[in-house]
Amino acid sequence: METLYQVRTHAGGKLRFGSLLEQRLAGKVGRCIADFGLVVDGDRIMVCVSGGKDSYALLDLFLMARRRAPVRFELIAVNVDQGWAGYDTSAIEGHLRTRDVPYRMITADYARIVEAKLSPGQTPCSLCSRFRRGFLYDLAVELGCTKIALGHHGDDLIETLMLNLFFTGRLGSMPPKLVSDDGRNVVIRPLAYILEHELIEYAEQRKYPVVRCGCPSCGLPDQQRQVVKRMLGGLEDAHPGLKTRMLAALGNVRASMLLDRDLLSQLAGPGNGCAVPGR
Repeated sequence: METLYQVRTHAGGKLRFGSLLEQRLAGKVGRCIADFGLVVDGDRIMVCVSGGKDSYALLDLFLMARRRAPVRFELIAVNVDQGWAGYDTSAIEGHLRTRDVPYRMITADYARIVEAKLSPGQTPCSLCSRFRRGFLYDLAVELGCTKIALGHHGDDLIETLMLNLFFTGRLGSMPPKLVSDDGRNVVIRPLAYILEHELIEYAEQRKYPVVRCGCPSCGLPDQQRQVVKRMLGGLEDAHPGLKTRMLAALGNVRASMLLDRDLLSQLAGPGNGCAVPGR
């Protein structure tokens, strides 16, 4: 028996969208892929599916992009059980079985290592993220994948920008395409142009079986990211379209108007004669 997804993508051999929202999201993913060269001919892309709405949407929109793309590339969906109690991987696997993509369900079980290394009062999020990143990097090489696709969306990019500004004294966000320091891995974020409220609506349309990661600290209201998320939500309510403008600003940087002396030196160029204050 065909699923709705299969009917949508295979009927008459032509891609059809289930809603105007889906069509809009697919267009944003396609534009992001084209703008940043996220996919090239022959790529084998590991799509990380955590069980959250974002990663489910990433997989479905990527499958649609594959049918329309002018280049050929492979997808493999990967779910990693990090070992947190209550993480229902059976629901995720059941969902992946309905998709036209090979998948791997992998147990890493490094939650206990993370908990053992925590200092009193420290949340596991940062340490867990580092463990997960290293594991995914090694896994991508093992599976012969040229790219790792993550489900970070526009809100994630904006929140990271504000977190860096407020708490690290640095201007920076998440790039749509990131090459690891050792050059072995390339991370891509095809949902960078999509805001979270769009993904929430899409997940409701598709009735995704959303599964929490199981970590007891995820989403706690006193975490810095949650504080920033609430602040941006309030500003968006007061000034509709603010998040869209912030996302646009990430692609409209005036580097010469900042205070980064190294960057200003690079812009001036060798022998240009442009003095940089403090040098």
